[in-house]
Amino acid sequence: MSGPRSALTAASSATPSAAALPLVPGAPARGMPPVHLADLDPAGRRHAVEVIGERGFRAEQLALHYFTGAGLSAIPTSRRDELAAALLPDLLTSVREDVADSGDTRKTLWRTHDGSFVESVWMRYPERVTVCVSSQAGCGMACPFCATGQGGLRRNLSAAEIVHQIVAAERNYGTRVSNVVFMGMGEPLANFDRVLHAVRTLTTPVPHGLGMAQRHLTVSTVGLVPGIRKLAEEDLQVTLAVSLHAPDDELRDELVPINTRWPVREVLGAAWGYAAKTGRRVSIEYALIRKVNDQPERADHLATLLAGRLAHVNLIPLNPTPGSGWAASTGAAQREFVRRLRARGISTTVRDTRGRDIAGACGQLAANAKESA
Repeated sequence: MSGPRSALTAASSATPSAAALPLVPGAPARGMPPVHLADLDPAGRRHAVEVIGERGFRAEQLALHYFTGAGLSAIPTSRRDELAAALLPDLLTSVREDVADSGDTRKTLWRTHDGSFVESVWMRYPERVTVCVSSQAGCGMACPFCATGQGGLRRNLSAAEIVHQIVAAERNYGTRVSNVVFMGMGEPLANFDRVLHAVRTLTTPVPHGLGMAQRHLTVSTVGLVPGIRKLAEEDLQVTLAVSLHAPDDELRDELVPINTRWPVREVLGAAWGYAAKTGRRVSIEYALIRKVNDQPERADHLATLLAGRLAHVNLIPLNPTPGSGWAASTGAAQREFVRRLRARGISTTVRDTRGRDIAGACGQLAANAKESA
């Protein structure tokens, strides 16, 4: 009989490759964790348990246990440990939790099996519970106003490491997660295949997944055009969020360095292709930075780019990050920016800032473990 590790090796080789798209040259793949149940599709899970001498239906029982907490009693006690060792290896260890907003916002610092650190943020609202998940340990996009980007990229997360951030939130807080935003650490489309697998796992019905609605998931990108185009071909109903931050290439080259490879026109062209293919409105993310990108003429330029398009602008007052000399726009500048966009018929909101005082807001995630060392 093969051991648990050989079973997982066989199972993973039998399922489609989870290698990241080569969208970012040199993106590291080192340090990936052992294969987990959530890295495999139902057929791969079944194969894995059969390799270690169990009947295939045990995979469904184990999946039910992992995704809902139920189902373990159906597995003989004598077989649980081997099945767990084979399909449920430890992935993330909670190092620290920070709480804000009277307990409605909770940021968790996770340590991965290889000593990398990532963060996720759980947010409770009156009508929903949202988890902001990380898709990479660090980020290679180097946006200067983002704490994650300034720390560089360590590695991609596995699909199971992504999924586990949501599963753990449901277990730890006893609440059903209704929405997931891929807006934590990392560029999701630079880890395309694993993010896609995570999306499909989250939206696959119980017992094979969490049964979430695709329309309640948002995948964010700084503008990796090949990834946007590929996502459009996946027959999904997830929301695409484009972190634009400037309507002109001159400024966006500075704020979002990948713009030198895929400029504004190409990024928005790919986004409109996604909207046409899916019928889903694209969310345009725009961090308002005082005297940098909040001028009235830039609001007008942005409105011109978006006029008549299936798009919504999500304005984000810049959140402070260590070492940054930039600040959020003034209230007056913010109101004028909103007024100009709405005057042109552009759907616009200002994001409700959550977790700013625990460095859990947009652009603040840095996975700083020093306080816990």
